[in-house]
Amino acid sequence: MPGWPARLTEQSPWLDLATRPISDVFATLEAQRHRRFIKTHTPLDGLPVDERATYICVGRDPRDADPSRPPASSPPKPSWTTAPRPRPADRLDRFWHWAERAAPPDEGLELLLHHLTTFWDRLQASNVVLVHYSDLRADLEGEMRRLAGRLDIAINTDSWVRLVAEARFDRMRERADEVVPEVTIDGLWPDASRFFNRGASGQWCSLLGPAELRRYEARVRQLAAPDLAFWIHKASKAGEAAFLDRPGRPSSAR
Repeated sequence: MPGWPARLTEQSPWLDLATRPISDVFATLEAQRHRRFIKTHTPLDGLPVDERATYICVGRDPRDADPSRPPASSPPKPSWTTAPRPRPADRLDRFWHWAERAAPPDEGLELLLHHLTTFWDRLQASNVVLVHYSDLRADLEGEMRRLAGRLDIAINTDSWVRLVAEARFDRMRERADEVVPEVTIDGLWPDASRFFNRGASGQWCSLLGPAELRRYEARVRQLAAPDLAFWIHKASKAGEAAFLDRPGRPSSAR
């Protein structure tokens, strides 16, 4: 928020993006005297689990996260990664490639649901928190207060209005040059504001009809436990209806 001594990425580096030497990242973190907060896209089973740290995972309906639409902007792959495979030209074909054929380490539905599963399976731990994107959209202040409680962060009443206002989607887009990950690297984001695309849920509705939804549901059931499948698709009534045969959900999942 305004008044910070540096841009967000300088306070909270994207640990596994590999755009600068890891020794430099560690030096930045070791120099910090405040409570550190680090961005990562690594599943929980790839991270050291330390009881002194809190692990927060944000999930959303996978159908809104899929790459069937051309990305608004994306960082280049590090030089040591495999060259990306060509994607089908047709939007629906791209969706099914992502949902059914892309396998780790490629970014597809399988990798996304594995990532969520590693957090879901440890929800009973006091230092693991799952947040749903639809809850952030519907009740940002409530979710921020929930996170503050889990992190034992006391915030005075006068600060809440300002904090919530600065965390809203449109405001973050306005301040993209301050809050986008790794925005300090020249050329990484040609237009930083496009990092914040639309932010809406249910964008998949124009792509998937009843037959496609049944096919998608069958794929999800191969990859995720029913309770997790219900939770992650809860942003829409159609998503909830598809996964009604779920066991009880852990209360900490919201």
